[in-house]
Amino acid sequence: KEDTSPPIRANLYLANLEKPKTEHPSPLPLPTIPNQMAPKTKFSTHRERATNPLVWCAAIICTILTVAVIIAGIATFIGYLVIHPRVPYVSVMDAHLDHIQIDYAGILEIQVTILIRAQNGNEKAHASFSDSSYSLSLNGEVVAQLVAPPFEVGKNSSVDFNYVVPSSPIPLRPDQAEDVDTGLKKDLITFDLKGSTRVRWRIGHLASVRFLCRLECRLRFHPLNGTYIPSRCSSKAK
Repeated sequence: KEDTSPPIRANLYLANLEKPKTEHPSPLPLPTIPNQMAPKTKFSTHRERATNPLVWCAAIICTILTVAVIIAGIATFIGYLVIHPRVPYVSVMDAHLDHIQIDYAGILEIQVTILIRAQNGNEKAHASFSDSSYSLSLNGEVVAQLVAPPFEVGKNSSVDFNYVVPSSPIPLRPDQAEDVDTGLKKDLITFDLKGSTRVRWRIGHLASVRFLCRLECRLRFHPLNGTYIPSRCSSKAK
């Protein structure tokens, strides 16, 4: 009797090898949950409000004015660089004490000659002077008033005014008369000159400048011969 057991085991082994493998199913995709925090788009149902035309007009006018101011500033600056303007001024160039006398009653009589020069150092601009007025005083007492009509000074030139100031008899207080008598004995008399003039000059065709020239200084003389003691006496612009 033949033994058939081994072939049976072999067939079973082959059968196990040929048995198909069971495939695992792929996982199902998870459902998408909507984001509850996402902002919702809102649609406006009304028309946007239009800008008022007056606002546009005001903006345009302001822009034009700003541009005009900038252009004017640039033009003035360029003109300043080209012209190199100098401030006109007035100054005392010379003087002379022609006569001075005081009597026992304290009556003062004087005559003074003062040379005042108006100077314009600009090479490309004329200068106009007006309202020129100066007062000459001695020990606080005004003895004469120096005035001049309006005048012009050309480019880089000057105009001289030779004031001859004779005064009428001036009564002085005892203390003033004593001060004058002391000055005569010391051969030194001091006058105060104060005043101003208005000046206007133009920077080409761009702009004009106006200012006030103030003159304030002391004039000292030797009364024995009437000579003037030179000192700086020029105006300051304001």
